[in-house]
Order: sequence, then C-alpha cells, then structure tokens
Amino acid sequence: MTSSSIAVIGSLNVDFITRTSRIPEAGETLTATSFETGLGGKGANQAVACARLAIPDTKVFMVGKVGTDSFGTDYIAALEKEGIDASGVRTVEGQKTGIANIIVEEASGENRILLATGANHAFGRSRGTDWDLVPDEAGICVFQLEIPLQVVLHNMNRARAQGKHVIFNPAPAIAIPDAAYRDIDTLIMNETEARLLAGASRNDNASTQAELTPLLRQFLLKGVTDAVIITLGGEGVLFATQSGEQGHVDAVRTQVVDTTAAGDTFLGGYAAKLAELGSAKGKYHEMLAFASMAASKTVARKGAMVAIPTRDEVLA
Repeated sequence: MTSSSIAVIGSLNVDFITRTSRIPEAGETLTATSFETGLGGKGANQAVACARLAIPDTKVFMVGKVGTDSFGTDYIAALEKEGIDASGVRTVEGQKTGIANIIVEEASGENRILLATGANHAFGRSRGTDWDLVPDEAGICVFQLEIPLQVVLHNMNRARAQGKHVIFNPAPAIAIPDAAYRDIDTLIMNETEARLLAGASRNDNASTQAELTPLLRQFLLKGVTDAVIITLGGEGVLFATQSGEQGHVDAVRTQVVDTTAAGDTFLGGYAAKLAELGSAKGKYHEMLAFASMAASKTVARKGAMVAIPTRDEVLA
C-alpha cells in the first residue's frame, strides 16, 4: 500500500445528455438544442479526474460494476486509455451498464439528472465476497453513493481499518448512520448535501455561509477524523479540520457552461493533491485552491467526463 495510489470505488454510467434553452413544464414538449452520449457516473468521473490531475507516478484504480452490453466493454477500454487500472471493474452477467439521463439548461448551465443504476447495484442482499471492493494497494479510497449504501459503509469501514485515507462524497445525498462518520477522514460535499446530512429538509431555503459554518464543526464532532469541506459553487469553499484550521477559499471566476462534473473534478483534484503531498495538514488552502481551479475549467466546458481538465491545463 502506498499513499500515492488512489482507488475510486463507485459507479460507472453512460450519460445521455440533452441540452435545452429551458426546462420544459409538466406535459410540455420542447425541441432540444442538442443531444450526445458520453461516459460518466460519479465514481468513474472522479477516477478520471484523479488520473488527469495527479502527478505522473500516482496510480489510480477504478472499482465498480458494468453490464455485459457494449457499454461495459467500451467503458473498460476508455478507463485503460486514461491510464487507470480497471482490473477492479467487474462485468455482471444479465445486467445492463448504468445510465444517466442529463438535461442541461443552457441559459444557466445547471443540470438535472435521472439515474438507472443497472449493474452499479448488482450486489447480494447480504454481506458476501462481492461486497469486498477495497484494493490492497491503494492508500487513498474514494466513495460516493451511486452504489448501495450498505456496500459503501462496509467498504469504508474496511478501508479505515486497513489504515487507508477515506474520502467520502455523499452524493446523491441520503442520511448515513452516525457511526459511519468515524470511518471518514475527509468529507467533501456541496451545501445541499451538507444540509441533508445534517437533517434539514430538501425544501429548506439555501443557507448563507454563516449558517453553514456550524455544520463543519458538527460533522467533525460526529467523528470525521481530518477535514470537512463544503463547496458553494461560485461562492467558493468552506472547510474545517480536526487540527483546528478553518476558513474559506474563493471560487475561481469563469463563464459557466455546464456544471455536470464540477463536483467530481473538485474531489479528484483534492485527492490527487493529497496523493502528491502525502498529508493535508497545513496545506488545505493549497489543495482546495488547486481543486477549485480544476473545477472552474470543467464548468467552462460542455459535457461530463470529457470536460475534466488535465493537470497541465490547471497549472497553465
């Protein structure tokens, strides 16, 4: 195991992306501006972001499941082309590869996403060997919530017990048991996810920075061992750590075209920097600034995985 290797454990989806001038009302039909397909899924997006944004000697693993359709075969080949070790991507007989229907409103760049999970949720109902997904070689393990919650919690616990640094992105956001926070080293989420994990209603109004800041300490008190990070889009990033650091990092201003993979790029940038530096202590501003710059490059482009920048593009 080396701290400079990253395993992303999560979802692989094929994206069907429709662009529209505005979102249609219920019962209304609109003619779309354009349509395209691409590779996505929060897990695979984050793995690609890690691979593109890391220094050259960082090894990145993708662990997840695809179906026996052509999408699955194409996906594994695409990951390998990115230099990602895809040996942990399992092909599940009788299952289809997961898909995401993404509608992008061109005026704002905001997106709406519907998932069909397919092979991403092809796990036994009770804990078994098919639940064990953590590669021995990885020093950093990244998780999201597009595979079953109990599988995620099981593997976070295994990774933490093996001394790996666990990064958790609770998206799509659902409540998790309080005991699970002790298996998380770094918790990265947007403001909506932070409020939902804290018990707020999905319909509550958006919070100000002052209202969100106490949530940072709340999650640290629940047991997060290193850092809690809340991304605020164009308003930047809030963070707090167990070592007592706390602050705000400004967003990088850019023209927003499509926000689809912005959060995944941010996380990938943070994980890549952590692998490079070995520790975040005393370096949070540097790491968050790098991740924010990477995300700003993504939102200025159309698409999901295709929009994720390389390290050279971020540093240029």
